[in-house]
Amino acid sequence: MPLYEYQCKTCDSKFEMLQSINEVDTELACPECDSFETAKVFAPFASLGTEKSAACDTGST
Repeated sequence: MPLYEYQCKTCDSKFEMLQSINEVDTELACPECDSFETAKVFAPFASLGTEKSAACDTGST
């Protein structure tokens, strides 16, 4: 199950929730203030490493 991060619009706290794909659109209550005014926080994707694998090299220049 994916781990999603949420932020409460009422008290500004952040929390994480493990949810299946089918549960993503369900309303979540903030664990701090019980408000349902929460929004998913989108984090940028990072990929480490810059070298190409020899298996991926097509040989063209």
